[in-house]
Amino acid sequence: MTQVEVLQLLVSPAHRMAGRPSDGPSPGPSDERVTRVEVRRELGLVGDRYYARPAHRNAAVTIMASESLPAGTDLRHTRRNILLRGVDIDSCVGATISLDSGAGPVVFTVRRPARPCAWMDVTIGPGAQRALRGRGGVRCTPLSDGVLTLGPATFRVVAGADETP
Repeated sequence: MTQVEVLQLLVSPAHRMAGRPSDGPSPGPSDERVTRVEVRRELGLVGDRYYARPAHRNAAVTIMASESLPAGTDLRHTRRNILLRGVDIDSCVGATISLDSGAGPVVFTVRRPARPCAWMDVTIGPGAQRALRGRGGVRCTPLSDGVLTLGPATFRVVAGADETP
């Protein structure tokens, strides 16, 4: 088990980064960050744009390590859902992980890397897409229902990958 911190949570009801990055993001809420998210098994985060969408069920939740980002960057810039400090989440591809922020463990299978796209050069800054290769976070499927909140949490690799992240 590893002690981590859930720094930010993002639930975005609309896909604001579609089309050409040079056109900029579509208008939307000024802050989609929340203090609490409800996770549903095999469906994703309640209220998120990918919740219960068949094409995204195997990768409905994205998790990223804050250590990969430049200072001042947050989830609104990356479009990831969960920002953690204290674990190399990118090394967990293929693993089953557990994250418990106090309401009980929420289990995810880490499916694949969340590759950075050209939008990162617009939202974070020039060169961000290249700099985040291999460190852009991971795409996950929730295997249990639960609640995650901001603050201290326990992270554990349940199975697969290197069980000591």
